[in-house]
Amino acid sequence: MKKHSARVAPLSACNSPVLTLTKVEGNSCIRNHCEIGMVGTRLPCGTATLRTPANSWILGGAELGDERPQESPAPTEVQMQGGAEVGGRGNRSCWKCSITQLKKFFWGVAVILCVCSSWSGSTQLAKSTFKKFDAPFTLTWFATNWNFLFFPLYYIGYVSKSTEKQSPQQRYRECCQFFGDNGLTVKVFFTKAAPFGVLWTLTNYLYLHAIKKINTTDVSALFCCNKAFVFLLSWIVLRDRFMGVRIVAAILAIAGIVMMTYADGFHSHSVIGIALVVGSASTSALYKVLFKLLLGSAKFGEAALFLTILGVFNVLFITCIPVILYFTKVEHWSSFDAVPWGNLCGFAVLLLTFNVLVNFGIAITYPTLISFGIVLSVPVNAVVDHYTSEIVFNSVRVIAIVIIGLGFLLLLLPEEWDVWIIKLLTHLKVRKKEENTEGNGDIGPGLQIKSRRVQPPKSTFTH
Repeated sequence: MKKHSARVAPLSACNSPVLTLTKVEGNSCIRNHCEIGMVGTRLPCGTATLRTPANSWILGGAELGDERPQESPAPTEVQMQGGAEVGGRGNRSCWKCSITQLKKFFWGVAVILCVCSSWSGSTQLAKSTFKKFDAPFTLTWFATNWNFLFFPLYYIGYVSKSTEKQSPQQRYRECCQFFGDNGLTVKVFFTKAAPFGVLWTLTNYLYLHAIKKINTTDVSALFCCNKAFVFLLSWIVLRDRFMGVRIVAAILAIAGIVMMTYADGFHSHSVIGIALVVGSASTSALYKVLFKLLLGSAKFGEAALFLTILGVFNVLFITCIPVILYFTKVEHWSSFDAVPWGNLCGFAVLLLTFNVLVNFGIAITYPTLISFGIVLSVPVNAVVDHYTSEIVFNSVRVIAIVIIGLGFLLLLLPEEWDVWIIKLLTHLKVRKKEENTEGNGDIGPGLQIKSRRVQPPKSTFTH
């Protein structure tokens, strides 16, 4: 028996051991494999049979790659040993991968609940705050100041998890490389950070101002359209891949906006509120697309530093606006003792929690689950509004909410979703054919043997 050994890379990213590929002369082989696909796919883990006319490959452990003496077992025994060794390793690898994915899923459920509760909680708390403190821009400014905590929180997590410890200054300098070779300069601050600070403040202000005009259910549902706006802007500006299903989702989002406007009879109060939410969703989409265009993708430390810089920009350049609004009595309150500091701090904490989960939750779970938590805040706000306000859930409003939610869910589909479905259907068809073939193969020999026993020899009929 001739054997040739070759090293191959692991089959998946589940920390499986490096396997050896051993070539064995024969007619058949058994290969035990564990394949892990992308998010949302589940590929088989077990044994598969591969037959070639002359040669076969056995995927086995490192022991199979060693030279054997001439008194080695027969090819069938070697194949069985290789299959057993690979079976043990493959099963262990698949078990580890299954445990990892299961943990990621349970973390995803926890993140969904936290995202949903923090987003809907901040929306409801802002609504109740405006009954005592009618100052949406001041509330936006106050909550944005808490962005200071992003980089310190990240550094605490970095120190607790990383094996290589760096001082805050060293970590800061390393994260500043995100802005270029020169780091964070004055020019970079005003060209790559200040525009995003303006968009951040504008997005939150328009959202909070809309809460004053319309109910929180409509606000949270309409804000889900920002994902459709991100797709449209990415398609136009970034030349992203065209996807028909996402065009359908964008059309559904626009139809939901129109139906939501019609639900209250096109009153000026509701039209203004809807326009404010759509403006907030648009600026949020512009923020995301410009970030990808100008800065690309960021690591966790770089994202934390960037959000902290937005807090610095807010303190240095936005503080003057609430002061002007106070003295012009556009946003005026009698005294600082009358300010509901508990509501303001609670809103800021919930908004900070939401942003932490959205930006860093992908470290423990899938991004799709995080986005799913945002759309779940719509029914939560609807239940709260049903018991705390006089909202009327007529058929037009319910259909509009369902259409917007459906469009949002369609946008969560991955780019290769159609390819995955085709592969899944093809795999199911092939597997069904193999099962039918194996079933026919098991019955066939028995029938042939029986027929041979029943039929007498042909030589008896020659006389």
